[in-house]
Amino acid sequence: MTETAAPSGMNEGRFHRILAPQPSPAFESESELVAGWGRKWGAADEVSRVRTIMLRRPSRLLERVAQLGESAWEADLDAYLDPQRRWYWTGRELPDLERAHREHDALAATLRDHGVEVVYAPDLDEFSKSVFTRDPLVTVPGGAIILRLAPRMRRGEEQSVTQTVAAAGLPILATIGGTGVAEGGSFIKVRPDLALFGTSVRCNPEGYRQLARILEDRGIRCERYQMPGYQIHLDLCMAMIDDDLAVVNPSIAPYDLMARLWELGIETVDVAPGEDWACNLLTLDRRKVLFPSHLPRTAEILANRHGVEVIAIDYREINKNGGGIHCSTMELQRDW
Repeated sequence: MTETAAPSGMNEGRFHRILAPQPSPAFESESELVAGWGRKWGAADEVSRVRTIMLRRPSRLLERVAQLGESAWEADLDAYLDPQRRWYWTGRELPDLERAHREHDALAATLRDHGVEVVYAPDLDEFSKSVFTRDPLVTVPGGAIILRLAPRMRRGEEQSVTQTVAAAGLPILATIGGTGVAEGGSFIKVRPDLALFGTSVRCNPEGYRQLARILEDRGIRCERYQMPGYQIHLDLCMAMIDDDLAVVNPSIAPYDLMARLWELGIETVDVAPGEDWACNLLTLDRRKVLFPSHLPRTAEILANRHGVEVIAIDYREINKNGGGIHCSTMELQRDW
């Protein structure tokens, strides 16, 4: 049933004065979010204490890699490739799905051990990359912006993620449409009023244009940086660890991006040579990070030289599917 009309006649003005619209306080204010949406949703940066993370378990579609075996091997790509282009798996070793699930379950357990609520998106057995919950959305103060994934093998994850976060209570603020493509792995908040976005083979200028406009309306400037070559996402180039500290991979990070960090007074720490996945971490709180255990030299640099609490976990098998810890986690709520 819809709301009935206000009384007509002489009492109408008084009626509307008593029940006047109240645009203030703003939607993003704590009182409005708590009253209308249950909690202070979203995130203003990458480094404040994380409260809620969305995960999705590895897809059973990866079983097809092992089933097809050598018939799916593409030597010139150094990868197993589905003839129908629904999945790929890099490197010569076939997937160890038991290990992938074990490592993913340990990731969830570690998050819970550190006081983080874990929200699971439902399994998507026909989407081999759906474990990477970072990409279909970004979160800002007040809620989520649903993005549009670039490759056909991932198109459709957006609907599942939208349903998951909406069911959790998170407001949906906007979506990317038209011919725009944008993925969350290429979006990093460095200040409450400043975000960086890497255009690439997966994130086009139109996706950036739409995202920047949406953010501008919310008081957030979004700066664009072009990724080199066929690099996909910004989160392989850098990660914020504190307001004034970031880890970077200088072999692939655009120089103008690193120069911008220095201009902002952010100290950068280079990953150790050969540890290219070291930027793909999750900051749980300022100078406290979840970090892949197979990259010990960068972990040692962060801990011993910069006072970072490094929580090392085994998370290597999913790397072969194209992502790491940061790719596999999406914060729905940080303190802000």
